[in-house]
Formats: sequence, structure tokens, C-alpha cells
Amino acid sequence: MIPSLRQLFATLLLALWPLLGQAQAMRYIYPPPESGSDVRLNYYWELLQAALDATRPQWGSYELQPSPKVMNAGRAELLLTAATDISVMARTTSITRENTLRPIRIPLDKGLTGYRLFLIKAGTQAQTNTVRTLDQLQALSIGQGATWVDTEILRTNGFTVVTAPTYELLLPMLDSGRFDLFSRGVNEISHELASGRQAYPALAIEPQLLLYYPLPRYFFFPRTAEGERLAQRAEEGLRLLMKNGQFEKRYQAFKKATLSDLNLRGRRVFRINNPQLSAETPLTDRALWDTLEPELRARP
Repeated sequence: MIPSLRQLFATLLLALWPLLGQAQAMRYIYPPPESGSDVRLNYYWELLQAALDATRPQWGSYELQPSPKVMNAGRAELLLTAATDISVMARTTSITRENTLRPIRIPLDKGLTGYRLFLIKAGTQAQTNTVRTLDQLQALSIGQGATWVDTEILRTNGFTVVTAPTYELLLPMLDSGRFDLFSRGVNEISHELASGRQAYPALAIEPQLLLYYPLPRYFFFPRTAEGERLAQRAEEGLRLLMKNGQFEKRYQAFKKATLSDLNLRGRRVFRINNPQLSAETPLTDRALWDTLEPELRARP
């Protein structure tokens, strides 16, 4: 039977579909920094760019850029869930977040965000000098963002948490004594101290304590057909970077720069559980996590 023109057209269209898909750039639009000096997420967007570059032969062109709309973390999550204005974010995970959004379950910083130091007002050091047990640490109040997953982790573990709707409100609240400690990841705290001291000269990093809970940061996408397509490409690229060693190389450079001016040796480490992790969290894959054992080991 001679095929009809319609059948021939359909066959041709099916054959050309991958090429047509590549002709239109895939758009990865992420939330802009929360303030002009906020560079906390630069590493993650550079890592995503490397992953997208690695998949260019298979997937074609792409665009990676921040949204022009100002938004805090909570607003960004709402917009991503609605597949509006942004198409990707890099956030620490939770069961709720993974149910709402499409995660790539590769810890982008090998769990480094889960190692927490504290910004304090200099006068608070007298209180932390006496902390030897988890109960004593729990007696101090901690400031966090209202939508951060850390807030529920800390509250579930018995801490008193004081929240603010935006990141920029937390430093003035710390300076005015609204809470005792501002818990920050080791990958965040140095820059925040440097920028925050301009307005709050009494700001300091508490030198003796470290709090840890497993806290992977993932790329998240909308649960839409396009979101799935964007996620598949990004995950394929990340796994290519892991296979060729570029992921580890980038992470080690990031860690070195992050910890270069932090003294972690000999700190009193308090480990707590993270009840916000889903059953799919790859906790048993040791290659995906950094224990920081050399950095935390006390000097002989």
C-alpha cells in the first residue's frame, strides 16, 4: 500500500522532532540574589552551567540566567511550583518540597550546608563558652528564615527558633538581641560576616561550636512536562561531570575557598537528626557526602 501524504508527513515530523527540539534553546531561569552582595548560590549556578555545557551535543542550546523579578526564597518556591517566572532553584530539601517539586537527588555541595556555625553579637560569647552539651546549646535561641527547612529541623530537635520573613531582616534582629545565634552553613558564613560587619560591627563568628545535620541541597524543577525535560538534561549533565571527575574537582575548589578562613579544628560538634529527609535521600552513597573529618580533627 502506498503511504498517504499525511502518513509521510507524520513519519518525517517524528524523525525530525529531536532536531526541532534542539533548535529552540532550553530555558533555565533561576531566582536572582536576595541582595546585591549575595553570592551564596554562585557555585550552584556555575555547576549547572557546566552540566548543561556537557550535554550540549545531545540536547542542544540552552539559556541560563536569573529572573529579572526580585523575590525571596519563599516567593521563588511558589513561582517555581506554578512554573511561572523561574524554571529551576537550588534549595535544601524536605519531604514537602520533594512532593511539590521535581528534585535531582544529587547533593550539589556534598552536604556542606549541613555543617552549621553561628553568627553572634560579640557579647554573646560569654554564653557560648559554657556550652558542653546539646541541652545547653538548646537553651540558646536561634534565628532563621521563616520558610527555611532548617527552622523545622531545629524546632523538631528541641531548639527555640525565632524567624523572619526575609534574610535581610535577620542580621538587624541578631544585633538587637532578638535571638542569640544565627545558624549558617559553613559555605555561607564568611561572606555574610564580611558584608554584615559594615552595618553591624559587633558581628562575629562563634569560635568553638559546630552543629551538624544531613542537609543536601538539590536542583528543583516544576512538576510539569517541561520541568521534567529540564531536570533530565541537568541530571544527565551532573552525572557526566561526576563520571569525568569535574564534579569533584569543582567541589574541592569550592570547599577550599569556602573553608580557607574558617577554623573548624577541635570544635565541639553536636549532631542532630533531620526528620525532613525523604526515604529516597541517598544517605548510603558515601561518594555523595563529605564528612569533613580532616578539617574537624583536633590538632595533636
